[in-house]
Amino acid sequence: MANYLIIGGHGKVGLLTAPRLAAEGHTVTSVVRDPGQTAEIEAAEATALVLDLENASQEEFAQAFAGQDAIIWSAGAGGGNPDRTFAVDRDAAIRTMDAAEQAGVKRYVMVSYQGASLNHGVPEDDSFFPYAESKGAADEHLRNSGLDWTILGPGMLTLDEPTGTISVGAGGGDDANRDTSRGNVAEAIRVALATPNTIGKQIEFTDGEEPVAAAFAQL
Repeated sequence: MANYLIIGGHGKVGLLTAPRLAAEGHTVTSVVRDPGQTAEIEAAEATALVLDLENASQEEFAQAFAGQDAIIWSAGAGGGNPDRTFAVDRDAAIRTMDAAEQAGVKRYVMVSYQGASLNHGVPEDDSFFPYAESKGAADEHLRNSGLDWTILGPGMLTLDEPTGTISVGAGGGDDANRDTSRGNVAEAIRVALATPNTIGKQIEFTDGEEPVAAAFAQL
């Protein structure tokens, strides 16, 4: 059994991921900013770790990561404030990658989005630009790190009930349907951690017809 740490533990994906990992016997620590969220974290069968992503140093992250087997990034600034988006989705994310290397934690799973790239093509005057720019930079830093990384690129996130089945590919299968259940993203995280051949791969997907484990086994 492994020790897993989820950054963004109180987010919808994080809260769905923790019990899936705990059900397999793993120990899960979920990072939150607000101590008042501890009860919800514990209800999801994880241990809460209070840490302010925006202001925590690399050293503070490295101390928090000690003894972990993998780091899972499913955090986000939530949009609306460009400065905070850059501070969290780019700068803090990059610090956690460097901290993972410092702490000797090799495995890192990043939840990104479908189409994320430094060449995202989003105009600077578009409200989505800070997020696209931040995720592109963070993903690139992860690819160039010494970590055993996996980047997950789900399509448009929904609160639909998870099916456990996806369609893998740049277009996510049917281009007309980019919907991706957050529960299916949680399942993708679980499977990626258990599937060594996902290391070093950027995997884009949407809801589909193939079980996640079968889809990832074929990568």
